[in-house]
Amino acid sequence: MGFENEHIVMLPFMAQGHIIPFLALAKQIQQRTNFTITIATTPLIVQSLQSTIATSSNNNTINLAGLSFCSTDHGLPPNTETPENLPLSKLISLVAASVSLEAPARRLISDIMEKEGRPPLCIISDVFLGWANNVADSLGTVNVSFTTGGAYGTAADTSIWLNLPHRSTEEDFFTVPGFPEQCCFHISQLDPFTRAADGTDSWSRFFQPQISLSTKSFGWLCNTVEEIEPFGLDILRNNLRRPVWSTGPLIPREALKNTSTLDLSVSRQRAGKKLSFPAEKCLEWLDQHASDSVIYISFGSQNTISETQMKELAIGLEESGRAFIWVIRPPVGFDLKGEFREEWLPQGFEERMNKSKQGLLVHNWAPQLEILSHKATRVFVSHCGWNSVMESLSQGVPIVGWPLAAEQAYNSKMLEEEMGVSVELTRGVPSKIVGEEVKGVIDLVMDENGKGGEMRKNAAVIKEKIRASIRDDDEEKGSSVKAMDDFVAVLLSKRQESSKSSNSIVSN
Repeated sequence: MGFENEHIVMLPFMAQGHIIPFLALAKQIQQRTNFTITIATTPLIVQSLQSTIATSSNNNTINLAGLSFCSTDHGLPPNTETPENLPLSKLISLVAASVSLEAPARRLISDIMEKEGRPPLCIISDVFLGWANNVADSLGTVNVSFTTGGAYGTAADTSIWLNLPHRSTEEDFFTVPGFPEQCCFHISQLDPFTRAADGTDSWSRFFQPQISLSTKSFGWLCNTVEEIEPFGLDILRNNLRRPVWSTGPLIPREALKNTSTLDLSVSRQRAGKKLSFPAEKCLEWLDQHASDSVIYISFGSQNTISETQMKELAIGLEESGRAFIWVIRPPVGFDLKGEFREEWLPQGFEERMNKSKQGLLVHNWAPQLEILSHKATRVFVSHCGWNSVMESLSQGVPIVGWPLAAEQAYNSKMLEEEMGVSVELTRGVPSKIVGEEVKGVIDLVMDENGKGGEMRKNAAVIKEKIRASIRDDDEEKGSSVKAMDDFVAVLLSKRQESSKSSNSIVSN
C-alpha cells in the first residue's frame, strides 16, 4: 500500500491563534506527502474554514470534520465556539468545554478505521487537548502533540502550569523547573489566571491534567526553527524526553520569498477573514512613506488594552512624529467587535492623524503579513503572540513587546534576552504607561546607531535563518524540511513495526 493512502487526523484547540498554524501544518504535511488529512473541530469553526480550504490549491485531501458541540451545555452563550467576543470571566468555561470533544473525536476516528480497515497513521493534537493520547492508545495509533507556540514560551508555560513555582516563594522573582537558575522569571510575567493558580482553581484543574497527558505523547511538533531557538529547544527536549520536531515557520511560502510586497490574498487566506475595509488602503498608505519609517501596532485578534493605555499610546505616537499604522479595537471591558468611540482616544486624534498622514487607524483587522513585508515598515509594536512573532521575524522586522496574556510575556523575554530583536515597552493591561515612555521607546528603536540598529541587524540574521530552514533543493535541505521528513519517516516505520508485530501474533 502506497504512503499516499495514509491518513492523519488533526485536533486543534478552538481559537484563531491555534487554528491558523494547524491549518498551515496540514497544508505543509499534505503537500510533502500527499497523505489524507482530516481536521476535526467544532461545527462553526469547520464552517468558517470551508472557504479558506476551498480557495487554496492542491487541497483535495484536506477534509474538515465537525465534532458535535453545544456551547449552552457548558454555560456559554449560544453558538460560542471560540474566545472571540467572549467575556474574560467566561473564558475558562470554553477552555474546559474542549474536554467534551473527546467522545465525538473517538467516534470520528472509529468511523475512519471502519472505512479504511486500519487506524490513522497518527493523531496530531493541540497541547491543550491531552485527552487525545487516551483516544490514540485505545484505538491503536499514536498521538503527537503540536505546540502552536515557540519552544521557549512552550517550555516556560508548560513547566509553570505543571509546577506553579511562583507559589513556593514570597519573592517577585522565581526560577522555573527546567530553566537555568540565572534565567529568572518575574511575577508580572504571569497572566492573572496563572498568577492566581494554586492547583485547585478551575484553570489548574484544566491545564494540569491536559498538559500532563500531552507530555506523554509519542513526540511533539513545534512551530519554530531549529537555528533561531537553540536554547528553548534544549529546555523543551530536556523537559519532555521525547522527540521534538521543529517544523516552522508555518507561514505561507509566498511570504518567505524575496519579493518586496505580497499579494493581498495571503493574509486573507491565512486568517480566513473578510477585511473590515479595503486592504489595498493600507498598502497604498505605506507606499506613500519612506523605507523603514513606519511603526506597525497590533495586539492580535483576541486582545486589547485599557482605555487609559490607549490614550497614552496615542499621545506617545503623536509626539514621536513617526508614521504609524495602528490596528485598533475597543478597549478592555467593551465589545471588541463593537463600534469604536472617539472618546477612547485624545480629542481629535484620528482626524489629525488622517489629515497629516502621520497615522492610519485600521478598525478591527488588517493584512498583517503584507504590512510586515512592506519596505516602509520598520518596527512592530506587538502583544508577542507567537504567530505574530514568526510573521515579524520572517520579514526581519524587530519588535517592541507589550505582552498581554497566555505565554506572551515569556516570548517577549526570549525575544529580548536570547534573540536581541526586541525591547519591552510594558506588560499586561493593569500596567501604567505614559505617552512620554512610549515616545522614548519609539525613539530608541528607530535610532539606527544605538539599540534600534542592533535589533534590526539581529532581526535580519534571524530572517535569513528562517528562510534557510525551508530550503528544499538538490544541493541542500533546510532544517525544517529535514524535520518534517524525519517526522513522517519515524511514523511510517512505527506503522511498519506495528503491522509486523500484529502479523507475527496472527501467525503464532
